Amino acid sequence: MTGRPSSAMARARRRDRRVYTRSHPVLFALLAVTRRRAVTRLGGAVLVHGTEPYRQALTRVPLDRTAAGTTGGAARRLSTGETLFDQEGSGHRATRRAVADDLGATGVERLRPVWRGVLTRRLAPLAEGRDVDLVPLARELAGATVRALLDAVGGPEAVAEAAAGAAAAAVRDHLPGPRPSGTARAAAAATARLEALLAPAGAPGATADTALRAVLAVAAVNTTVAALPRAAAWCADARLWDQAADDRLRPALVGELLRVTAPSPLLPRSAAADAELSGCPVRAGDRLILVARHAARAHADPPDAHHPAPPAVAQLVFGAGGHACPGARLARAQLDDTLSALAPYRPAVVRARVDRGAALPGWRSLTVRATTGPREDR
Repeated sequence: MTGRPSSAMARARRRDRRVYTRSHPVLFALLAVTRRRAVTRLGGAVLVHGTEPYRQALTRVPLDRTAAGTTGGAARRLSTGETLFDQEGSGHRATRRAVADDLGATGVERLRPVWRGVLTRRLAPLAEGRDVDLVPLARELAGATVRALLDAVGGPEAVAEAAAGAAAAAVRDHLPGPRPSGTARAAAAATARLEALLAPAGAPGATADTALRAVLAVAAVNTTVAALPRAAAWCADARLWDQAADDRLRPALVGELLRVTAPSPLLPRSAAADAELSGCPVRAGDRLILVARHAARAHADPPDAHHPAPPAVAQLVFGAGGHACPGARLARAQLDDTLSALAPYRPAVVRARVDRGAALPGWRSLTVRATTGPREDR
């Protein structure tokens, strides 16, 4: 353990749990009840909580990329074109390689000045003793990054708002229960707006890769807006700012905070063939609910930069094998720079409100106030 007071860790965990219990209380109560077993069948759904079964589900079980109620199915509904999720074989691998190249070390360094500029401007009020809401900061940071990545015509905040709206409309496919009327129309309208904003600069309008651009924007914006404020709240409540300020410890802290916040806590998938997970039979067509939060031990093991979880476990919040998220490096770099920029102020959370309508569990607002200043901290 980090040696932090257990009361501080408990306070941090209580606050973070609110993003689950107040946004999707029934769903997460069900997940909490069933997590004692590594794999549980409920009718035609298989809930996968265990670390190894989760990894096996992504690497050994044939998956239907386009089934309704899956991430790929929701992505397909975002557009009529091919996407990163519904391609198969060599086409899928080629697309993923192209995305990975854009989000590799060189690509991330090219984008870094974009979000660092947002951090510098948005956090400046802390030095003057004023409060800062980290959710609008994360939204602009994500939108500006996506805009630069895709060379899009839309403004950062407009891109972020449209991506959030498209995700919120599409994510209803992931969750059990009846869908409200008008869901399909709302998703189509949100997607059309997003695609217009993502048109390449100098070539407005739909392009061959419009669908892929929309999916990238939705994934990047929603995970960033969910993760950054939650990670900052953990640092404030659990008294982790000393670790965030330490260049040697911060990379490990970043990995631990991403593991614990698990920005995409569930991965809805569909089995394309019969299989078995931890002794539980899986039939073709079964819906798989892969609980990344539990597989990565986010619910049980608090963040510990001195003794971090093994990389193979921490990485599970980004998927595994051919289903690993190509944006992991980008996510780590953005969180690293955010913590580095916040650490001199040792901010405390003064107000927090859960976003009950977002695609991913997160804060609607998370307002912080500096408890020290950069000059005093040196």
